[in-house]
Amino acid sequence: MFRRLSRWAVALPLAVALVGVAGCGSSEPGAPAAADPASGGGATTVTVFAAASLTGTFTELGKTFEAAHPGTSVRFNFGSSATLAQQITQGAPADVFAAASPATMKTVTDASLASAPTTFVRNKLQIAVPAGNPAKVDALSDLTDPKVKVALCAEQVPCGAAAVKALDAAGLKVTPVTLEQDVKATLTKVELGEVDAALVYTTDVIASGGKVNGIAFPEAEKAINDYPIATLSKAPAGDLAKQFVDLVLSQQGRDVLSKAGFEAP
Repeated sequence: MFRRLSRWAVALPLAVALVGVAGCGSSEPGAPAAADPASGGGATTVTVFAAASLTGTFTELGKTFEAAHPGTSVRFNFGSSATLAQQITQGAPADVFAAASPATMKTVTDASLASAPTTFVRNKLQIAVPAGNPAKVDALSDLTDPKVKVALCAEQVPCGAAAVKALDAAGLKVTPVTLEQDVKATLTKVELGEVDAALVYTTDVIASGGKVNGIAFPEAEKAINDYPIATLSKAPAGDLAKQFVDLVLSQQGRDVLSKAGFEAP
């Protein structure tokens, strides 16, 4: 029992610290601060844990939400869905969880920490190559060439699990030079020219703004990721959490996500 309590005492402050570091919506200069109940202030913060591939779209929706709810700020913690799920189960305070796969959401629902999730978008992989495609990668099979330096997401995170499915569907074995903990880090390896190719989401290729080129491949259809979203059962800002989820599921939310390359479920 003593050892369990010791691990909890270490894990919980670490998880809470990670939220503070990763939050971005309300950390900008001039953004409204979370209310201190004792102060009588009217501002409120809704904390959203979301997959790294949702960074651009959710940041935009966060600004929309704040504009519609004066005195409210949206704080985001973007990262690997697997890491976020672990933080939530370890007690990190959050109101909404948007994951890049049902498997990572299941970690939270199995712990009875989230309401019934709703799938709101789907995403699929592309091969990302640096501008100019110096390694002349044209197909998934080119990634098996030992001369081609490849970056993949780690298998335990959704983009990595999808890559495994796609490669298995093609009957291919790829030996990456690096395994990254989320799709943004994987894409960065391509943007910096540190690798010749990577398997990332279509939305991340679009979000790169031309820094990388995307190559579609047929096996990606067999490795599509569904994205579920849910309010958390211990949400400190429960009502606002539901309203944020409603925004994501609304036509306005769908338009933002569709423009970024996400597909309807």
